[in-house]
Amino acid sequence: MKILNIDHLGIAVKSMDEGKKFWTDIMGLEFDGQETIEEQKVNTGFFAVGESEVELLESTAPDGPIARYLEKRGEGIQHIAFRVENIEEALKELKDKGIRLIDEKPRKGAGNKKIAFLHPKATGGVLVELCEEQ
Repeated sequence: MKILNIDHLGIAVKSMDEGKKFWTDIMGLEFDGQETIEEQKVNTGFFAVGESEVELLESTAPDGPIARYLEKRGEGIQHIAFRVENIEEALKELKDKGIRLIDEKPRKGAGNKKIAFLHPKATGGVLVELCEEQ
């Protein structure tokens, strides 16, 4: 598996509008826009930071994964995403090494990327996302 870079940090927020104030007003980052991923019940908003991004995650439904995360842990870093050269090969390699996967096959993520998540129980409690640019 070839990891190219840290693609983004995912941060769960209760409100996109409130969440982005810190990143724009205090940190001086430019908001690159918002996208809704219906199947994941989430709105995403991005801020570029060099080759990486900060991704804000706002739930669109009370039963969505971000809503459940917020209920259990509150606002904050929800995952770290690594950009890989070939996501299918990366998932196969990790599975062969006995790593528990949430996604056995990639799915569509924000920015039309292919994404897949590794289970936090296999990664020391960190939700890890793999992504590949299409």
